[in-house]
Amino acid sequence: MAKQSQVPLAAVIKPLAMLPTEETPPYLVDHGESGPIRCNRCKAYMCPFMQFIEGGRRFQCCFCSCVTEVPPHYFQHLDHTGKRVDFYDRPELSLGSYEFLATVDYCKNNKFPDPPAFIFMIDVSYNAVKSGLVRLICEELKSLLDYLPRGGNLEESAIRVGFVTYNKVLHFYNVKSSLAQPQMMVVSDVADMFVPLLDGFLVNVNESRAVITSLLDQIPEMFADTRETEMVFAPVIQAGLDALKAAECAGKLFIFHTSLPIAEAPGKLKNRDDKKLINTDKEKTLFQPQTNFYSNLAKDCVAQGCCVDLFLFPNQYLDVATLGVVTYQTGGSIYKYSYFQLETDQERFLNDLRRDVQKEVGFDAVMRVRTSTGIRATDFFGAFYMSNTTDVELAGLDCDKTITVEFKHDDKLSEDSGALLQCALLYTSSAGQRRLRIHNLSLNCCTQLADLYRNCETDTLINYLAKYAYRGVLNNPVKTVRDALINQCAQILACYRKNCASPSSAGQLILPECMKLLPVYLNCVLKSDVLQPGPEVSTDDRAYIRQLVTSMDVAETNVFFYPRLLPLTKVDVDNDALPAAIRNSEERLSKGDMYLLENGLNIFVWVGVNVQQGLIQNLFGVSSFSQISNTMVTVSNPCLKMLIIVKQEDKFEMLFKHFLVEDKSMSGGASYVDFLCHMHKEIRQLLS
Repeated sequence: MAKQSQVPLAAVIKPLAMLPTEETPPYLVDHGESGPIRCNRCKAYMCPFMQFIEGGRRFQCCFCSCVTEVPPHYFQHLDHTGKRVDFYDRPELSLGSYEFLATVDYCKNNKFPDPPAFIFMIDVSYNAVKSGLVRLICEELKSLLDYLPRGGNLEESAIRVGFVTYNKVLHFYNVKSSLAQPQMMVVSDVADMFVPLLDGFLVNVNESRAVITSLLDQIPEMFADTRETEMVFAPVIQAGLDALKAAECAGKLFIFHTSLPIAEAPGKLKNRDDKKLINTDKEKTLFQPQTNFYSNLAKDCVAQGCCVDLFLFPNQYLDVATLGVVTYQTGGSIYKYSYFQLETDQERFLNDLRRDVQKEVGFDAVMRVRTSTGIRATDFFGAFYMSNTTDVELAGLDCDKTITVEFKHDDKLSEDSGALLQCALLYTSSAGQRRLRIHNLSLNCCTQLADLYRNCETDTLINYLAKYAYRGVLNNPVKTVRDALINQCAQILACYRKNCASPSSAGQLILPECMKLLPVYLNCVLKSDVLQPGPEVSTDDRAYIRQLVTSMDVAETNVFFYPRLLPLTKVDVDNDALPAAIRNSEERLSKGDMYLLENGLNIFVWVGVNVQQGLIQNLFGVSSFSQISNTMVTVSNPCLKMLIIVKQEDKFEMLFKHFLVEDKSMSGGASYVDFLCHMHKEIRQLLS
């Protein structure tokens, strides 16, 4: 059935997701020195679906059916239904998600980990200093260091911090609490990177506060007159990695970087940007790193639990496809602010930085997904590294990252027992505690196509297909990837038409109820910047978006591919509820109204030419339509975005129209109506 319908089976998992306010955090179960109870054979963790037998002395694994002895300290009697009488008191027997405290066997080199460290690495080249970026970062860090993740109920954060500045050489700072002033040490031999000090590089914020504040005051002054424009990049990561190795801990590097690393050093890059490659067989090289140096560096970072977050401030081509490799493979995040300007981008950058520093992260993590007999995990998408076929290795995993897992059938499934998934994540918390987070899911199985098509998740399907396609462009021409997407969706819909729909004339397009929107969303993926770029989209933008989407959850891809469009004149100011969103098409916009469009990265406010003057005066503080400026003000939102004011018929309208995804796009993408006709034709061809 799975073959016939072509509907993929995949799970989008966010292991450390932020919880809604009304939910309690996962319970932490401590089984003492013997550690969590597991199946002897497949090593699955104790969960609500395990079957206790022989009066509670043994249990049968729900994943592999193997029978395991219950250790004496865990024994409990069963009630008349065969359930343990303590089942409600134990999270691992009654809840879908919970945590275990890990024992020393789950730790590297059989010793409990130290708390992680954060290293801030600041580009002090001419561009970074002149734009005001260096001063901004140093000012912000002074207060931000009070908000490092605490993990659990610690009084203060256990995370130690260190500081490096760099251009074509690296400057390390000794900020030991006993010093009156910070000391700088320069390493100019970037080909043979080493960390010139151990004691005093990574420190406790509260103990060294005076020295750190003094350093952050001095950095902008020290480099105020710099003329240095040449940069290194790989040695910066190498230095951070070496510092964590020396301190024997995991951690995160926060790298603030402005330009292509062309200085003589390992990992040096050349400008290879070439728009002429678009729509040729060589287009895939634009998404591939230009050297494998960074993949090898990433492997070393993962082994140490060194996660790299990258804040980029490019004024020209920077090669995100190459610079992003280490970030991507260590589970880090990339933030990009093209043509950074203090007045328009400062708030957005600071908001991203604050959230990035404060959010909960698990370090040195390994994730494994176990399944019951009949299906198995075969493919993984996301920001991580894999050295074998089962273990997803993550130097860091934060609360925003998802990992997408595809499953294939490898045996019979039964409608009676259904199918089970267990996702286990082993990680070190920001407090330095080794933990296991377990998520369990039980699913129904069906043998009828009609049941399958009644229960499909279109939003999850699109999330998976986009990630599959975005990985495909690394090795295939973009046109091949797009054609494969159209073909798979046509097969899914043709199978429904042939086997489930009531017979009707061939002239009708018949879609299953829960896939009514598949063609709309599919068209949005096909004409996205990665698969069909307009002339204004840079190579770096495409590489950046390709990596961004790979870690998105379902709600994020949903609004990223089909933006939210809200009529602002319909907003009820006294009510928190938003007005109903309207469809993304120019014909839905009325000249007398204003609309807000957002996709998770950008926010636009479109102002019609006939908007009432009173409204313009109230909102923009100017007296007429012609006086409204496009200045990008920022709005406070949990994740601040760039806000652009677009007046009907002005130059920014082209940019805005790019997001009206039901219309024909400048880059040749089909309108929704045309695409529906195309899909209908494809389906009819398959059926005939």
